[in-house]
Amino acid sequence: MPDIVLCAINARYIHSSLALRSLHANLGVLRERATILEVITAQRGVDIAEMLLALQPKIIGISVAIWNAQLSLELVQLLRALAPEVVVVLGGPEVSHELHGRRIVELANYVIAGEGEVAFRELCEALLAGDAPAEKVIVAKPPDLSHLELPYGLYDDEDIAQRVIYVEASRGCPFGCTFCLSALDPGVRYFPEEQLFGAFSSLLERGARRFKFVDRTFNLNTRRAVRLLDFFSGRREKDLFVHLEAVPQRLPEPLVEALKRFGPGQVQLELGVQSLDTQTLERIGIRRNRQQVLRNIERLAVLGVHCHADLIGGLPGESLDTFAQGFDRLWETGVNEIQLGILKRLYGAPISGEPSSQGLLFAEHPPYEVLRSDAMTFETLAQLKRVAHLWDRVGNSGNFTSMLPLVEKDRSIFWGLWELTGWVFAHEGRVHSIALDRLAVLLGDYLVEERGLERASIASMLIDEYRRAGRKLPKALRPFAAGVGGALAPQASAESGADCAALPSRQARHRKGRGG
Repeated sequence: MPDIVLCAINARYIHSSLALRSLHANLGVLRERATILEVITAQRGVDIAEMLLALQPKIIGISVAIWNAQLSLELVQLLRALAPEVVVVLGGPEVSHELHGRRIVELANYVIAGEGEVAFRELCEALLAGDAPAEKVIVAKPPDLSHLELPYGLYDDEDIAQRVIYVEASRGCPFGCTFCLSALDPGVRYFPEEQLFGAFSSLLERGARRFKFVDRTFNLNTRRAVRLLDFFSGRREKDLFVHLEAVPQRLPEPLVEALKRFGPGQVQLELGVQSLDTQTLERIGIRRNRQQVLRNIERLAVLGVHCHADLIGGLPGESLDTFAQGFDRLWETGVNEIQLGILKRLYGAPISGEPSSQGLLFAEHPPYEVLRSDAMTFETLAQLKRVAHLWDRVGNSGNFTSMLPLVEKDRSIFWGLWELTGWVFAHEGRVHSIALDRLAVLLGDYLVEERGLERASIASMLIDEYRRAGRKLPKALRPFAAGVGGALAPQASAESGADCAALPSRQARHRKGRGG
């Protein structure tokens, strides 16, 4: 039985914990006495506690993040009640700042605040030697990245076959966005390139094809960014897919040339746009050229890069009208996805103590979303959250790409979506937990009943969407199928099929639809 168990509560099975693999890899002589247990948030706390205690560990380390904070609290309560002799150590962004008065902190034996590779190893060495530290909270110094053991050998065959492979080339962020914990970072630190490329080569040889970088600003250093892109583009695996988070205002020519060496859709860039309202950006510590950002996104779309742009609703000073204008302008660039998020209060993020936060009211429980801002009422933000969820199902999913122009109202995709969301909510009493087939029928009914479009024409478009995705038609559409060919096989062309076959399903739908 292991002496140390590292527990990760992931949002879904497809996710994997890079943080705990890095802790495990850097345990030194204790590495063989440790193991990782990964579970998901859909599991019950009591079941997770049973799995952990069945391993009979002396130390349990739990990674706490905003998406698992409530379940982590329940788990720690159970562990302290059932096995008070087991030492519970917490780490992660949710327990690295503002610890006073936090119930989960009070229950834990120790908390490591910050990057924990060195601090966790030293704590475990002391505990297993019978020399328990007196201080509960251990503030970890940022480690020298050149001295860390890389964790990528700890991805097993199941991870490579079925999960997202998370990797990192750097840590830190130079920007001071007040809503983000990265604003606390002293700067950007880099892992040695040759060590990284050796580890990535090993993953590729073992069959890894989908890499998601967690770096905040991969394109900050152009030389390193180009070398990273060239490493992957030079491999030529057709099913390669690389996700990177980029600064939207930085698109120098060498980076453009490096991106051109990939096939369509093989690279996905997550762009932290956040807002297109200059005054709102200034209030959260961001200064940028709006037109440069928009030009860069338009250029990326032409290059065939899958662009995923982040917008945040509820930022201080951002009205619904300016948010709608930004959403519409962003959509006009040809961006593939707009991730419409709602402002959250992260423990330690500067916005909590900033003058700009005046007028913001946040929920007390995870995920701590803003309930009211100085420019949006509670009711407006409640509707905006529903819009965000429905947009992810209708727009970002790629399931209804041909229908989106019909959703527009007065040439605005946002206000059309706002109206559609209100209509669905009025008919269903919710926008969550609606099956795709039911959502397709609702979308068709809305366009017929509210926009006055012909039912047969709308049914034909929906049938084409289902065929494009290779899905079985819902019963409501089957009576119309004979009129549009009857067969249910995907209708993608040979050329688009060749481009899309190796991509993740969501990105492939975009390539065949709006993004193709």
